[in-house]
Amino acid sequence: MSASPYQSSVPAFIAMLTNIKNWLDKAAAQKSEGELIEARLAPDMFPLARQIQIASDAAKGAAARLTGVDAPAMPDTETTFAELRVRCDKTIAFLQSADAAAYDAGLAKEVVITFPNGAGIRFDGHTFLTGFALPNFYFHASMAYAILRANGVDLGKQDFLAHLAPFMFPPPAAE
Repeated sequence: MSASPYQSSVPAFIAMLTNIKNWLDKAAAQKSEGELIEARLAPDMFPLARQIQIASDAAKGAAARLTGVDAPAMPDTETTFAELRVRCDKTIAFLQSADAAAYDAGLAKEVVITFPNGAGIRFDGHTFLTGFALPNFYFHASMAYAILRANGVDLGKQDFLAHLAPFMFPPPAAE
């Protein structure tokens, strides 16, 4: 049995958004929020808060565009970890409300993204999901993780893949 597009992406979006919330909790316990919220990897890159906002936008945008419903408006005004956690929670709630059948049917639809300058991209739903939405989501989630790591937050791969904890098992006992 193969997984549907919904099954292959929505739980992954939810898992990583949950991981992001956990990274923020660890960061808050270790470093100054004021020091981290505007931290960036390079001068021409977005800061931590914007990376999380864009990851949220990518996830909710995928569900909205594929199901044909409006995504919840989020004005990108978060300036604290608490506000970013709330944004992740709102995004997760929206994803959980997405109709799986409509999401999967959306792969056959045309998806058009228009940028503020008027240019845009036209996709079929499948290419939009696999070639744009998922890579864009993981890019910005990875940048948020990397910003925190680069600024001394004690995160590791186990934090990035924390959603896999229920599937882990101990090594065999030594004989």
